[in-house]
Amino acid sequence: MVMPASVQAESDSEDQEDQEHGEARVQWRLNTQLPPVSYGKGEYRVWIDNEGGKVNINLADKARREAQSHAVLLRIRKDLEAIAARHGSRIKIVEVPPGPPVVSTLVAEIYGSPDKSYEELVEAAAGIEGVMRREPFVVDIDSTVEFPKKRVDFVIDKEKAALHGVTPDAVVQTLLLSTVSSQATIHAAGERQSLPIRLTYPREKRSGITALSHLPVKTMEGTMVPLGEIGTFVETREDQPIYHKNLERVVYVFGEMAGRAPAEAILDMQQALRQNPPPQGIEVDWAGEGEWKITLEVFRDLGIAFMGAMMGIYILLVIQMNSFFMPLLIMIAIPLTLIGIMPGFWLFNLLFTSPAGGFENPVFFTATSMIGMIALGGIVIRNSLVLVEFIEEAMKQGVSLKEAILQSGAVRLRPIVLTAATTVLGAWPITLDPVFSGLAWALIFGLFASTFFTLFIVPVTYFMIRRGKSGIME
Repeated sequence: MVMPASVQAESDSEDQEDQEHGEARVQWRLNTQLPPVSYGKGEYRVWIDNEGGKVNINLADKARREAQSHAVLLRIRKDLEAIAARHGSRIKIVEVPPGPPVVSTLVAEIYGSPDKSYEELVEAAAGIEGVMRREPFVVDIDSTVEFPKKRVDFVIDKEKAALHGVTPDAVVQTLLLSTVSSQATIHAAGERQSLPIRLTYPREKRSGITALSHLPVKTMEGTMVPLGEIGTFVETREDQPIYHKNLERVVYVFGEMAGRAPAEAILDMQQALRQNPPPQGIEVDWAGEGEWKITLEVFRDLGIAFMGAMMGIYILLVIQMNSFFMPLLIMIAIPLTLIGIMPGFWLFNLLFTSPAGGFENPVFFTATSMIGMIALGGIVIRNSLVLVEFIEEAMKQGVSLKEAILQSGAVRLRPIVLTAATTVLGAWPITLDPVFSGLAWALIFGLFASTFFTLFIVPVTYFMIRRGKSGIME
């Protein structure tokens, strides 16, 4: 299995040596914590820009390691965060999700009334960040509020530039040589794929305003004049970008979860905001973007699909049994699956999952688990149907109600148990898959509970109804 992950570090430091030292520390930590690991395509690759860098990590094939990718990330998270803290940087450890790409697991959208300034929204976002930081197992907290960025503008003194015979284009070319380089010529211009030759100044001659002021600029007469003679460098700050959604100003606050269900964290943070609400005119929306929004939509759609499936099963049973009440009795087995699914996940996490890197690593009830629960409804219906059909067939042959119920349990016990066992064994290999394991566990837990309770509750309920209200069947 290949697990792409990215580690992004942002810092307002401009010291290249600190960045290179941080890269070396990250590389050392990965080498010591994740053997064997390949970086990029068989080599170590780091991409760096002026504000941060990114490391892409490909884990070895799953046959060569015991831990899954998520457990590996949990194990190294604290060490990498400690490296970032020592260098005054922020680090994000991102695992590519199995579903659609999302901005983040948790996304809080901060809106303000028209009379609120954007700075007030930024202050409110800082308060939301504080709530997230106090919440256990909420990590990689960030926002769209950017670091204050310094910008250096060169202001040309037009009189001095004219006096020395320096054109604005000459100043631009000099500054390009000191920053992003400038194309001087082309090697082998006649070739199909030409090779541009670019020039730039050595680092020591372009590091800092003082060094830039001494860079020579060519005049129209062919002489050279220092850049500082024809203008000055002015430090300013970049303007903060203002984000909009649906024509409203918004500030986004992001967060990830490490070993905890997002729903629990969001409910706790909403409770904290009810106790300490944001200023008047500030609203916080937790379901506007991110993985949580997709989760709510998926469970809503699956819930509708589940109700549709139950209605379809009921209609088919009514047609088969020529009764409106008997199908409801047979469908008792469906809610019995919930008795096994929900407590089953809780008990499994309590007994069999182990922490990784100081974080819990539970198996969650996911969308695939919901799909398994929907599929389980059609499986367990068969057990109830077999019992009821056997009882009614026996009663048609003159067997008493009580005796027919006892015989149904004795005769149909083995087929029902064997059917459940084969389904569990068939679903067992799926539990090893990190994406569809929830589906398999939902089938297994639900079958265990439903099979056990169906053998008792369906016959007993049938007995009580036929004995006490014999006319209700008609």
